[in-house]
Amino acid sequence: MIRFFPLLTVLLISCSPLKKYPLKSERWENDIKALEYIDNEEICGQDCILFVGSSSIRLWENIKFDMSPYEALGRGYGGAHFYDLIHYTKRLVKNHNPKAIAVFVANDITGKNNGSWYGDLRPKQVLQLFKFFTKEIQSVHGDIPIFAIETTPTISRWSVWDKISTANDLIKNYTAKKENLNYITTRFDFLNSNGYPEEKYFVNDQLHLNKSGYNLWSKIIKNNFKEKL
Repeated sequence: MIRFFPLLTVLLISCSPLKKYPLKSERWENDIKALEYIDNEEICGQDCILFVGSSSIRLWENIKFDMSPYEALGRGYGGAHFYDLIHYTKRLVKNHNPKAIAVFVANDITGKNNGSWYGDLRPKQVLQLFKFFTKEIQSVHGDIPIFAIETTPTISRWSVWDKISTANDLIKNYTAKKENLNYITTRFDFLNSNGYPEEKYFVNDQLHLNKSGYNLWSKIIKNNFKEKL
């Protein structure tokens, strides 16, 4: 059996998402460097929850106030997908010693030709990348609690909501089987009585949250923290 170990190792490495989804652009490098730089001024300590992910995290200017009484710190960058976040995960979390880590990434399935290198991913691909993302965090922070915040239904991407919700469900089912992995469901609160996204929670692009949207989001997230932390 021992003689097969080198071959198995090669196969595992070749199947790694880091190999399958290599960075094809330096688009986000300056953003990551900027986040690393501000880590010199402020870090997320043992009573703090670190939020990482895409623009909804980056644009959350009132995260500290909205998440009170929980201490929170945001480390998001615009346009993040899981297929690039996996390359930056360790750099985003290694300078911190948080109580828990929450992640929100919403750009792997958009239904639009937005210039992303891999186009829209399939729901199972999103799950695969999420799994690797959690392993990257665990390689730095051990069995720290991780919270996956569900991709919100939006008017802008309603045409592919079926695929987005399938990816949501796959991640939810996966976290349910793993200790210290948690899932925060938001979809039902952002849909109206007709099952369509509530316009009042979004800015003009019909994608990003406005103040009312962030108020609702933070309420849902804090309710989940109360149960799990």
